[in-house]
Amino acid sequence: MTTKTKETMGLDALFEHALKDMYYAEKKIYRSLPKMIKAANDPALKDALTAHRDETQSQIEVLEQVFELLGKRPKAEKCDAMDGILEEATSLLEDFQDGAANDSAIIFSAQAVEHYEISRYGSMHAYAVQLKMKEAAKLIKGILDQEYAADKSLSALAEGQLNAKAA
Repeated sequence: MTTKTKETMGLDALFEHALKDMYYAEKKIYRSLPKMIKAANDPALKDALTAHRDETQSQIEVLEQVFELLGKRPKAEKCDAMDGILEEATSLLEDFQDGAANDSAIIFSAQAVEHYEISRYGSMHAYAVQLKMKEAAKLIKGILDQEYAADKSLSALAEGQLNAKAA
């Protein structure tokens, strides 16, 4: 039996766990976005999702830089939460693919992803600050800012036209 100590179960261990979790999540998101892009009808939504896929690739690279700062090899740890969110997204894509609410369902799913990412990166940023990992905190904050912007963009699309078209 492994003895859990403050050293092995401290905030630094939680930060590393979150890093592995989000590395998995971002890779999974990257692989899932093409389905959403293909299913989207609205050109502006397609563009937003395509831009976010490119951004997701750069976020994966940033997470790899954070692993490097920790002196660790990038390693993904299965994220059941993201798997569940993306499984629901797939189900919604199937259910609404031919309906008026198709694009709204895509935004609904994409925002679930964004909100999960915002919560995780917000915590990771706070941990990095507390652990005095200045460079890691800066890199994570950059990703967090991108996630807030993506969420805002999706809200603008939904509230500006797509939800009204679906009503």
